[in-house]
Amino acid sequence: MQMTTNRQFRLAARPVGMPKPTDWQLTEEALAPLQDGEVRVRVLYLSLDPAMRGWMNEGKSYIRPVAIGEVMRAGGIGVVEASNSPHVAVGDTLTGSFGVQQYWTGPVDAKAAAAMKIDPALAPLPAWLNVLGMPGMTAYFGLTDIGQPKAGETVVVSAAAGAVGATVGQVAKQLGCRVVGIAGGPDKCRYVVEALGFDACIDYKAGDVPAGLRQHCPQGVDVYFDNVGGDILDAVLARINLKARIVICGAISQYNNTTPVRGPANYLSLLVNRARMEGMVVFDYAARYPEGVQRLGAWLQAGAIKSREHVVEGLDHFPDALTMLFEGKNFGKLVLKVTDDAH
Repeated sequence: MQMTTNRQFRLAARPVGMPKPTDWQLTEEALAPLQDGEVRVRVLYLSLDPAMRGWMNEGKSYIRPVAIGEVMRAGGIGVVEASNSPHVAVGDTLTGSFGVQQYWTGPVDAKAAAAMKIDPALAPLPAWLNVLGMPGMTAYFGLTDIGQPKAGETVVVSAAAGAVGATVGQVAKQLGCRVVGIAGGPDKCRYVVEALGFDACIDYKAGDVPAGLRQHCPQGVDVYFDNVGGDILDAVLARINLKARIVICGAISQYNNTTPVRGPANYLSLLVNRARMEGMVVFDYAARYPEGVQRLGAWLQAGAIKSREHVVEGLDHFPDALTMLFEGKNFGKLVLKVTDDAH
């Protein structure tokens, strides 16, 4: 049975430090009739990503901040329940920026939604928010386009058990590299080595990252894919090789700071080693997503790479689930299940 109301999480206040329950407002509103060209998507799964913390801040960034009172931005997957568009049929499965809500309604070609049809037969739906979704595209294009790894080189990736890091390491292995992960805790380190095939993993919670890098990267570091910033970025900069490439994807260690973000102290290593440090935003590669999906999808179907999701059930659990990201409590790509696939 089709619902007539839509429950939504809206941004009530700009967080200071870690987001808290009072930063959100759970609202309910009637579903409006469809206009010409519009579709209604029942949201099944939402992607919870570290980047969401940055979208909640005021100020200039690579994407417009979420406004106070606006539905929180989030990527998702859903099924079309009603369509006034010749391009989309009822029953089609779409992925797009649908927001933290039960239903998304809008023109299917709306630029902000970036909606596209997906093939549910290629992989389970949550994988379309992981290896075949924004984290996978971030990993694939960040590593191959900016990191440009060559067979035999040493690739280091931080937050190695996270959604982006896990795919970075697995792709680097497919390209013939030696891969060293950095992750928090023995379980995550064991997972990336034993399940994902990394050559080694350094447990930053156990202490000495510089010693771990000396042990596991005796020939230095050619490519570093950085998801955390802070002290770990500094430690890797001290080990880079001539002409090394550092991909700046994120800095989760800094996102909830109430003090200014701390930059790298060892940046002169870039000069000494004639190395390159470059930032990447996945949206720049939107036109090439089909290429990434094809390559990653082939590896996924062949069993050459794995996609692990940590699914939290229920829209009401959104605030707590988002907090899990910044406390490192999720194991795999964090996904919020909004409604069941079945009616």
